[in-house]
Amino acid sequence: MPKPGDSTLTSPARLAAVRRTGLLDSGPEEPFDRLTRLACELLGTPFGFVTVVDDQRSFWKSCIGVTGTDRQNPAEESFCQYVIATDDAVIIDDARLNPMTQDNPSIVSMGVIAWAGFPVRSPDGQVLGSFCVVDDKPRHWEPRELRTLEVLAHAASGEVALRIAADDAAREAELARASAERYRQLAHTVQQSLLPHDLPTIPGLTLAVAYRTADLDVFGDFFDAVPTPTGWAVFLGDVTGRGAPAARVSALAKYTLRAAAVRASSPAIVLTELDTALHRWFDEIGAPGFVTVAYLAVRRAAAGFTVRLCTAGHPPAAIRRADGRVHAAGRTFGPLGVLGRLSFKIDDIDLEPGDVLVLCSNGVTDAGHREPGGILGEAGVHTILDQAGETSAQKLADLVLDRALQAADGQAGDDMAVIVLSVPR
Repeated sequence: MPKPGDSTLTSPARLAAVRRTGLLDSGPEEPFDRLTRLACELLGTPFGFVTVVDDQRSFWKSCIGVTGTDRQNPAEESFCQYVIATDDAVIIDDARLNPMTQDNPSIVSMGVIAWAGFPVRSPDGQVLGSFCVVDDKPRHWEPRELRTLEVLAHAASGEVALRIAADDAAREAELARASAERYRQLAHTVQQSLLPHDLPTIPGLTLAVAYRTADLDVFGDFFDAVPTPTGWAVFLGDVTGRGAPAARVSALAKYTLRAAAVRASSPAIVLTELDTALHRWFDEIGAPGFVTVAYLAVRRAAAGFTVRLCTAGHPPAAIRRADGRVHAAGRTFGPLGVLGRLSFKIDDIDLEPGDVLVLCSNGVTDAGHREPGGILGEAGVHTILDQAGETSAQKLADLVLDRALQAADGQAGDDMAVIVLSVPR
């Protein structure tokens, strides 16, 4: 069993990161409690925690299902010590039978039988504690439950990063302009961390992206491409609002879509899961908001690829066929997180050699001046595809983004994103 004296637990760098959060001995906060409540609800566990661990104790920043006012226990009795020692998730079906945990006093004192936890990390990667759920009876943790828990642990780490950013900004309040710029940059960093570093390689399909953040503020565009049991999921979305709140909703939307894409092959089911999560989120924070998304489920076919497209408040896709024809695809429905029950429609599209599909964010189609003819619009994107001729997917994505910036006189008033899927001849 790892002991509190182990070097990982007492690492000066880790302890400095813990102190920097300012979370030790702080009161409960809704951003953390919302996540633990959601974990307990989704996994059906009686207890949920967000912990911060120094060299002496495990402090419960959030604790669901625990009565009393002493929100902590000794580090040597906490299960979080194992997450810190391994620098990884710890999954235990029955602590009484696990050699690592069978002598832990919390089995008796707190009734810990089944335990599953993922690291909560500082922005520089130090393990601060864990995001965990506990059951008072043995259970086998299903893969989908662990994926959900991992997503929520990432969200908790994001809350810590935002807390640190807010504290840093408050300490520098006397330098108002510099502080505002720094906070914008921190929010921008959070936003950038949500974007994929590399798009996956899909045999037989070229995938390219062009992206430009807004010049004066941080908005909420997000995109990703991930493998699924039946192929790949590609999505592009936009969040209402700006700054850190928009980045926070972007994180929730992206990780919900990634998790749902693994569970469900239907784009309509995936977007319904996101809509439900967003309604719950906006209700709990007491502030309205919405998210627009274009979601593609991509699968290999005999002569190329089949694409199932579902859009929610997002511009339709633009498709250029191998013979040069350009047309729109995607029946747009209302945005997610704000309306009542939605009924999504799915467009099934065949992409054959020479075909190109383009997704653009609202920042691209809305770029330009408001007088008639001044906005690029969907028609402008179609014109670009019609005139571009055969070119690489990346050059086409860059061209659409450049034309949007030209329409806006070089000023990006909103995030701009273009995703291109091309089937080579």
